[in-house]
Amino acid sequence: MKKLGLLLITVLIVAFFAFDLDRFLTLEALKAGQTTFAAWYQASPWRVAGAYLLVYVAVTALSLPGAAVMTLAGGALFGLWVGTLLVSFASSLGATLAFLVSRWLLRDWVQARYGARLAAVNAGMAKDGALYLFTLRLVPVFPFFVINLLMGLTPIKTRTFYWVSQLGMLAGTLVYVNAGTQLARLDSLSGILSPGLVASFALLGVFPLLAKRLVALVQARQLYAGWEKPRRFDRNLVVIGAGSGGLVTAYIAAAVKARVTLVEQHRMGGDCLNTGCVPSKALIRTATLLAQLRRSQDFGIRAAPAEVDFSQVMERVRRVVRTVEPHDSAERYRGLGVDVVAGRARLVSPWAVEITDETGAVQRLTTRGIVIATGARPFVPPIPGIEAVGYLTSDNLWDLRALPRRLVVLGGGPIGAELAQAFARLGSEVTQVEMLPRLLMREDPEVSDLIAARFRAEGILVLVDHKAKRFLVEDGEKILVTEHAGADRRIPFDAVLVAVGRVANLTGYGLEELGIRVGRTIETNAYLQTRYPNIYAVGDVAGPYQFTHTAAHQAWYAAVNALFSGFKRFKADYRVIPWVTFTSPEVARVGLSEAEAQAQGIAYEVTRYGLDDLDRAIADSDAHGFVKVLTPPGKDRILGVTLVGAHAGELLAEFTLAMKHGLGLNKILGTIHPYPTWSEAAKYAAGAWKRAHAPQTLLAALARFHSWRRG
Repeated sequence: MKKLGLLLITVLIVAFFAFDLDRFLTLEALKAGQTTFAAWYQASPWRVAGAYLLVYVAVTALSLPGAAVMTLAGGALFGLWVGTLLVSFASSLGATLAFLVSRWLLRDWVQARYGARLAAVNAGMAKDGALYLFTLRLVPVFPFFVINLLMGLTPIKTRTFYWVSQLGMLAGTLVYVNAGTQLARLDSLSGILSPGLVASFALLGVFPLLAKRLVALVQARQLYAGWEKPRRFDRNLVVIGAGSGGLVTAYIAAAVKARVTLVEQHRMGGDCLNTGCVPSKALIRTATLLAQLRRSQDFGIRAAPAEVDFSQVMERVRRVVRTVEPHDSAERYRGLGVDVVAGRARLVSPWAVEITDETGAVQRLTTRGIVIATGARPFVPPIPGIEAVGYLTSDNLWDLRALPRRLVVLGGGPIGAELAQAFARLGSEVTQVEMLPRLLMREDPEVSDLIAARFRAEGILVLVDHKAKRFLVEDGEKILVTEHAGADRRIPFDAVLVAVGRVANLTGYGLEELGIRVGRTIETNAYLQTRYPNIYAVGDVAGPYQFTHTAAHQAWYAAVNALFSGFKRFKADYRVIPWVTFTSPEVARVGLSEAEAQAQGIAYEVTRYGLDDLDRAIADSDAHGFVKVLTPPGKDRILGVTLVGAHAGELLAEFTLAMKHGLGLNKILGTIHPYPTWSEAAKYAAGAWKRAHAPQTLLAALARFHSWRRG
């Protein structure tokens, strides 16, 4: 039966185009037949109106082109009110028929084949299908016929589809039919600039904008229903979390003279200052110095012995943190005009936050906007026995005062790689365990191979493709059992560092009670808004990047959007995001890697410059690593850059600036770089691209020219 129906529909559509019937559904045909149609309508109004309705229904039901012209024709033939009545019912009936055809022919097959992927869509349609459809009808993001066909594949009820379509399309129908009435009066070229016609088509242009604003208002009323909005607010903005994202948000708000409260339940500065970026880089600096001392003979120094006092190393780390602390202190931010409150914040309405301090006292603040910047914490996988052996993470690692003799590092990402190398250089016997096929999986394979080779050369046992199965304690000794290629491997250790990723801090802030959608992070739109337009999220809790600098980058957008929404708002820009892994050699990247370009099907070519050729690298005895630049074939526009080598993180800045502002390799090549510096690596990479794209025909002609001039 379905095959017969599909055949009939196909025949009708083919006949429509085969007999060139679409020529009747054009503005030219409408104008040409205007007098004839008017005469027919005057002679037999009911018959003409009925025929028009049936034709409109057929065109819509078969998803044929011409519905817009038919709508204009309704205004031209029948006037505003009768035309609107006919078009409204004809379009809704035709749309419903197309909806039913799609459902009859395709829904069962689509749901059977893609049901698992469509589960979220089906659930959303079951809950808010009428609102979604109303929005699409009022502000048509997709063509009219596409909405009809796609809705047929969803669980929305037929009667709901019909009445929502009739209601949602009514405003647009009025606008188009009114434009048709103006076209009916156009009998000369001078009529093109008549006020009525100009006004009608101006309305066509602004209608989608007005409709979009109306939909936003309707959605907001529905969203905030049940919550009492304060008549006055205590604050313009409340920021929850004083890590990088929260600090920058509060700073910007205070700078534009908004009244802002910053709430932090632990330590100002968040993970970056206290347990992440700052202490880890301080530790890496000490480890790097030790590695350099061990290479003293490379610099003509016969011996440079060093004795490590690990407790003093860790005390230096704490001193570094204490030195940086004032930059993020409550005192500094209060001096900038921020109301800093210590306590646990909880959202109790879209406009109210309750803050509980350490004594249990509760303060309630009302606010126009809220920014959630609660950060993330180390993820500890549920490996059997892990609690029994005890474990370190990037949170409690800094409490160590004795160097572990045998250290297992779980995880081969940036945190695991940085700390594995640092502890190996400080004197631990380090085994790094990674379940994936290589270290630093977000980088190109050649980068992973280079880092793994360096680690092994420094005495680190790198075990990739090893899955941690369980932890044991046997005769007082701690053992990790891993699985590799179907066989178990036992690894004895004294301490284990878990560095397998981070998980966003989402619980205990009232998000669930407000119905704010969360997954691995809080769901936000392009403006960093959550389900509630006045509540924003930034940093690790929002994603998509877990970097301190991206949290600060997002903070600008969240602060400006929260304070000035209704006047102007900005989409967060993630086009140029740099990052650095502080191993030795450093790994730095911005834009696409080669693996990503291949996965996305992006055409590219590679320009490579080896740092073993750089004069300054040779002078520093650090002549290893490379610069790899991806560009479109034949063009100097930068798609991505990967740097591996000493100072890679610093060298990346020039490429990041170039990508951000659309500067190509020719511009870098034409910029003077001081000699001898590491920064010349960018110029030489640009020069390598230039040589590869030298105009050979022109150069050959120049060679002949110079030969001629020599006589």
